[in-house]
Amino acid sequence: MQHSTCSVLLIDDEALARDYLLHSLEQHADITLCYEHCAERAVDLAVAHAVSVVLVDLRMPGTDGFAVIRSLRADPRTEHIPIVLLSSEPDPDIKVQAFAHGANDYLVKWPDPRELVARLRYHSGACVARRQRDEAFASLARSEEQLRLSQAALHQAQKMEAIGQLTGGVAHDFNNVLQIIGGNLQLLKLIGGVNDSARTRIDTALAGVERGARLAAHLLAFARRQPLQAVVIDPAVVLMDMEEMLRRVLGPQATIVSDLGENLWSTAVDPSQLHNVILNLAINARDAMPDGGTLTIRARNIDSAAAREAELSNGDYLMIEVADTGNGMPPEILQRAFEPFFTTKPTGQGTGLGLSMAYGFVKQSGGEIVLNSAQGEGTSVRIYLRRSAHAPAQEDDVPAPALSGGVETILVVEDEEAVRHATTELLSALGYQVLQAPDADHAARMVAGGAHVDLLFTDVIMPGRMSSLELAELVRKKRPDAQILFTSGYAEGVLAHEGKLDPTVSLLQKPYNADVLSARIRHLLRRRKAA
Repeated sequence: MQHSTCSVLLIDDEALARDYLLHSLEQHADITLCYEHCAERAVDLAVAHAVSVVLVDLRMPGTDGFAVIRSLRADPRTEHIPIVLLSSEPDPDIKVQAFAHGANDYLVKWPDPRELVARLRYHSGACVARRQRDEAFASLARSEEQLRLSQAALHQAQKMEAIGQLTGGVAHDFNNVLQIIGGNLQLLKLIGGVNDSARTRIDTALAGVERGARLAAHLLAFARRQPLQAVVIDPAVVLMDMEEMLRRVLGPQATIVSDLGENLWSTAVDPSQLHNVILNLAINARDAMPDGGTLTIRARNIDSAAAREAELSNGDYLMIEVADTGNGMPPEILQRAFEPFFTTKPTGQGTGLGLSMAYGFVKQSGGEIVLNSAQGEGTSVRIYLRRSAHAPAQEDDVPAPALSGGVETILVVEDEEAVRHATTELLSALGYQVLQAPDADHAARMVAGGAHVDLLFTDVIMPGRMSSLELAELVRKKRPDAQILFTSGYAEGVLAHEGKLDPTVSLLQKPYNADVLSARIRHLLRRRKAA
């Protein structure tokens, strides 16, 4: 029969007791013995040797067996270890006292070795079983806590996803409304005939449209519905170029420390969006350091081994950290920090979209974002972006052309009548011949019927059987030299692959202004003529 290991502690002032036990147990390899003549060390030895049974003599100089029992029972580490009191006296009164003090058994020196072994194994088995039960309960408690944390994390992720879907849809409709307002205001300016006072009011209204467009862009970034123009960048160059601007944002009270590692890996990301994220984080840091402090911009290469330690997916990463020495956040604020419109700033001093936009952008870029903060200890935001195997792209400095028109024919396809009307009027005012259709089905019939088209300007998401992509393919077949320009306030799942635009796709995001629209159209038509 297999026995579990029995660890015995003997407390007895006579070494003869130790010798007797060693002789009695020499045939039983599963029983180990620890001997100590000093009763004061009983608790420490019981803990150190993880004993499962304690044998203690009743009559000892100084501390007697009753005192040892009390000390073992008083300590939570040893309160459940079985204790057997040893005595040369078979006095019932002594036995009663022993059990009253907490002894589990009473032995008169010395029993038959077989009885001794049986009692030791019995009490040790009970002790081991109790420990296993306690460990099982502790393990169950840990599992329940981990499950609770996992469920909380899942609930948070589901909530963020639901908010993302809602904000993405709102931003799409909001962009169409802004396009209607902005398009008609721009058309008023283009047509002319307004006095200076009216022109000033138009410019003020257009500034409000631009502010609304930035708000919608932040919402789309959080919702991960913002098509990203990803290029391979050198992070060291991007971060160093931003340093002077960040100094102006933070002001003279704050100190900026750049801590960029050597030979930083390149990464594929939308540089303008990364620029906005870092700027928003710096603004948050400034607000968290009203009396000044230090903002640290840190960048490091994170290899796959370090990535696993940081609980990231397999692969190499570039890490960009923005850390401040500001007020920090309590746990209840930290938990909600990525939610859109959640802010602790006074009314009018923040939209609550900075961190949510950063969260959406990083997730859509295939990376991870980690926020750490504690009250009085500052805040750290770490952005992990996947390493790119390609060299950084070279930037071309192309000046923005002035508002210009042409005589080519443009087919405008847009289901929102007010947007379509404003855009058509705007292009007509620039001299273009304009055809218009409310959806891809109508536009396809026009193209199939022989309509001449130099450029197709189509919304991405429209009702009808035919999609905008199918319409574009039809135009390319019928008019191989025609250019395609898409527009949308919400192009997710249509033009973007994992949130990143195909480099061959030309997309103009709503709301657009006359300058940008005319520049994009002239650029595409010039490319058509060159081809």
